[in-house]
Amino acid sequence: MRTPPFHPSRPAPPCSFQVNSSPHASTRRRPPAVGEPSLLMTTPGSATSPRFKRSSPKKKKQPLSSSRLAGDFAAGEAEDARASVAAKATPSIPASPTVPSQSPVGIPLPREFFEVDALDLAPRLLGKLLRRDQVVLRITEVEAYRPNDSACHGRFGTTARTAPMFGPGGHAYVYLCYGLHMMLNVVADKDGVGAAVLIRSCAPVSGMDIIQQRRGQHTEKPILLTGPGKVGQALGLSTDWSNHPLYTPGGLEVLDGQEPENILVGPRVGIEYASPEHVTAPWRFAVTGTPWISAPKNTLRPR
Repeated sequence: MRTPPFHPSRPAPPCSFQVNSSPHASTRRRPPAVGEPSLLMTTPGSATSPRFKRSSPKKKKQPLSSSRLAGDFAAGEAEDARASVAAKATPSIPASPTVPSQSPVGIPLPREFFEVDALDLAPRLLGKLLRRDQVVLRITEVEAYRPNDSACHGRFGTTARTAPMFGPGGHAYVYLCYGLHMMLNVVADKDGVGAAVLIRSCAPVSGMDIIQQRRGQHTEKPILLTGPGKVGQALGLSTDWSNHPLYTPGGLEVLDGQEPENILVGPRVGIEYASPEHVTAPWRFAVTGTPWISAPKNTLRPR
């Protein structure tokens, strides 16, 4: 059978194959298989065959399997857990078990609050707040020192060191003990009496990071603030703070706080040099039930 000659002016018969003149097309093409559509198919009556650019076939999106979904969920859960652990990495500030938590900012105490006998002021200071800058401490243990007390610094009279103790109540008396520890006392009574209350222990309320830095201990245990030297160090005190008024805003101040429900009493610590009646006098006061108390604890009894 003879093949008729090709005439460009004639329309191509239906479903005839045309050669794509695109430079990207291959020189030889195979005829389409049965049922396979041809990209070079023309329509009757068209003068020229349409040209198509070859493009790579699009990949069909595979639906996520249940195992993959479970893996992605588990990965998200693990990421949330790591974020939660990182958020909790900042040490929290523990509150004393026996002293209800409250705002670090209390009401300033008036000067008259301090102008009483040291034996009356000492238990009243329990639960009150000491504040210096961002550091706030709750007082948990104190000792009273009175006139004619053989354990009191005032027994030697007024000196350059003890002069603040003989000032008006409500001022600070800070002295250096053993050349190492700064000891904070709150002056009691009237001007010229010579009495004070030693702050022995505190519980942290705020500024834990600063407290730990000053103490050189990264812990939240009571060892951080149970002892008068530790309290002075946590507040960053020096003897320059001696004679500072504690009832005025700014600097170092004593603020009102929650009064404890129960109080412990016992003999003072480290005064073996004093007379027997003063060694055994129950002039040490502490909040009942709190771990933020210095040693020894076995000498304390309910009031």
